[in-house]
Amino acid sequence: METQTATTIFEVLTSEARLAIFRLLVKYAPDGLVAGEIARLLDMPKTNLSFHLKNIVHSGLASMEREGRNTRYKANIPLMLETIAYLTAECCSGTLAQAHGETLPDFLPACREGSLAIAARK
Repeated sequence: METQTATTIFEVLTSEARLAIFRLLVKYAPDGLVAGEIARLLDMPKTNLSFHLKNIVHSGLASMEREGRNTRYKANIPLMLETIAYLTAECCSGTLAQAHGETLPDFLPACREGSLAIAARK
């Protein structure tokens, strides 16, 4: 992932409303939700929701598809996972792996492998 892409994603998620929307879309992945359902579940006016959804879609974190009169929004799970990988790519280059050793969570396999290599060198 390029730094500019990551920066755009982080900027979009700095809004409390957009973060709530994205987390809701992740919860309902892969099917997503129509805008009316999102507004109802988050108790958000549709005009505000529309503004935030436009930003989320523009960043690539979600996609939209027309369903008759409705628009369905779906979280871009691969991009979310790529963002997590970007954040954790260098987690073992410093003291994290040394401090946690083999207790790092399974969802950080690169860190676990790095920490095991550090432990083997000791």
